[in-house]
Amino acid sequence: MTGMAGSMNITFLMFNIIGALATAPTALVSRAFGARDEVEMREAYRQSISMSLIFGLFLSLLAIALAFPSAWLLSPPGNDAARLYMAHYLLVYAIGLPALSIIQNLAAALRGIGDTKSPMYISGLQICLHITLNFLLIFPTRHVGPFIVPGAGMGLMGACTALVSSNWVAAFIYMVYSGRTPLGSAWHLAWPSASWSTRILRIASPQAVSGILRVMSMWVYSYILANSPGGSAAMAALGPGFAIESIMFMPSFGLSMAAAALVGQSLGMKRPDRAERIGWNAAHWAGFVTLLLCVPLAVLAHDLASMLAPGKPDVIYQTAKLIQWVCATEVAFAYFGVMVGAMQGAGDTKRPMVITILSMWFVRVPLAAVLALGTIQFKVGAWESGRLTVGLGMGGVGAWIAMSMSQLVQGILAVWYFRFGSWKHVKV
Repeated sequence: MTGMAGSMNITFLMFNIIGALATAPTALVSRAFGARDEVEMREAYRQSISMSLIFGLFLSLLAIALAFPSAWLLSPPGNDAARLYMAHYLLVYAIGLPALSIIQNLAAALRGIGDTKSPMYISGLQICLHITLNFLLIFPTRHVGPFIVPGAGMGLMGACTALVSSNWVAAFIYMVYSGRTPLGSAWHLAWPSASWSTRILRIASPQAVSGILRVMSMWVYSYILANSPGGSAAMAALGPGFAIESIMFMPSFGLSMAAAALVGQSLGMKRPDRAERIGWNAAHWAGFVTLLLCVPLAVLAHDLASMLAPGKPDVIYQTAKLIQWVCATEVAFAYFGVMVGAMQGAGDTKRPMVITILSMWFVRVPLAAVLALGTIQFKVGAWESGRLTVGLGMGGVGAWIAMSMSQLVQGILAVWYFRFGSWKHVKV
């Protein structure tokens, strides 16, 4: 579990970079769709998919290069088994990155023309395949009642193999399906032109920087967590804690994608008033639904943690505290998700980058260091050693408080920037 939690830092980095590139097809395609410019729409789509494949291959090589160094850096000291698991997981994960890039960009382009059902159906098939392969690859052959269920017994490597396989199947389905939409065939790719590359990167680059800075802050945050009192249990709590947190975030994530497409289409129609109204409506609904989810999850946090980490009281405690502190500011995070999605749909990715820098590097990381770290032992020369008191020594709980406060800052800044309205005038 600790190795899996550590690998999340690299997988988040890759996913954020791929997601950054996927902001471009939504903004470009939705604007052209709103303006009823079919030629512009299809060319934006083709150029975006071509760049997504190139970036996916590059990130695959990068993930392979980072596998072992990041495993030794981000895993708790002395836990060689977790380090090895993490490195092997990342090597397999790298194979699926080109497919993931294709999936994200094709889904973004489909949302740009208002098609959110098809990505949902394809994602549903992908999830079902992923679950089935997990069942067959992770566990060994076993008896379930009177039946013998076959299994490969691959453990963590089986989980990653299932993920990569389902990604490639979904990417192929997306490529085939796109030819039946107004976007046209995705098989006729072309080398990205200089003008289109500039337009795509103008939108994607700030978002990519934002993603990299976000993940780098998470690396530092994880390092702080691993070296805080009870660091191994706190690191292990990240996996189940984030799994629960994703339930709260999913409604705002879906509304964010819808807002991005509709805001882009509205600006293509020369209707900024409509775009703003859509953004606020989506954000209010996200906040309301998130609040309904947060209350029972916060109350049942300990029971949920016990189900996800049975027999590990330290991990259960840290997971429950993580869930409760995240619930405290998840409504603000929901507003952040939708407002940022609306701005990205308009092609404005610079202001979300500023929000990331301020909330992560000026709130989460320094606050986590002050609250979570305690006394650290260090060496001077070959023989002498000393101890340095860094923070309050609250361990995982201090880190969870820092995470919660950064979510609150993200929500406040996103609402302020959206209300300011400069995103309405961004040229794509």
